[in-house]
Amino acid sequence: MPIQNPNSEIQNPKSTYAVIVAGGSGTRMQSALPKQFLELSGKPVLMYTLEAFHNSESSPQLILVLHAHYHEVWKELCAVHNFAIKHILISGGETRFHSVKNAIDQITDKGVLIAVHDAVRPLISPAVIDEAYQCAQRHGSAVVAVKSRDSVRQLTGNVSQSLNRDGIYLVQTPQTFQSALLKAAYEQPYDPKFTDDASVVEQLGVQIQLIEGNYANIKITFPEDIDIAEALINKKATG
Repeated sequence: MPIQNPNSEIQNPKSTYAVIVAGGSGTRMQSALPKQFLELSGKPVLMYTLEAFHNSESSPQLILVLHAHYHEVWKELCAVHNFAIKHILISGGETRFHSVKNAIDQITDKGVLIAVHDAVRPLISPAVIDEAYQCAQRHGSAVVAVKSRDSVRQLTGNVSQSLNRDGIYLVQTPQTFQSALLKAAYEQPYDPKFTDDASVVEQLGVQIQLIEGNYANIKITFPEDIDIAEALINKKATG
């Protein structure tokens, strides 16, 4: 599927929402504190993520999905860092699927656009956020992805086979949809094969539209990712 790269001017939709999903436990980070709360160049990872959406031209209404056990931790961090960006805080569910469903069930407006984004992708570009809303407004969906830079092999049993990497895309977030489409998708029963929102929507038989992301939109998963993210932030700060 070719990546779409619309160049038209932003046409502000009636309303936009962003669901920020923060469900990490910190296991792979070897940390007692979930990775979305770890400090990145002086403030928690999650604050960068919310700021990116707030600073986009779309400036969506923000819904943050956190495990109930960490609501007070987040409120304390907001107080310490004087973080005042307005957002709705709700509890997550058993899986990412259920967490997203909890969030979109809070949205009662009709005909709006909803972006779903990983809390631990703090370096998402506001320009990409706006591009995703534009594309979803026109086509129903917009999933951010980048071409694979590495050679790719598929393992079947004990046999590996080279794949053409020109047709391989690495999926990121945000994944943005017209609200009616996303809500209909999340009325389906949970299936373990649902790895992201695109896979849930695709189950309806809907074609997913890809848009071009960037390689700096990394997901904070392992300890070394913090160092990489800080290097990228410092590079941006120094021009």
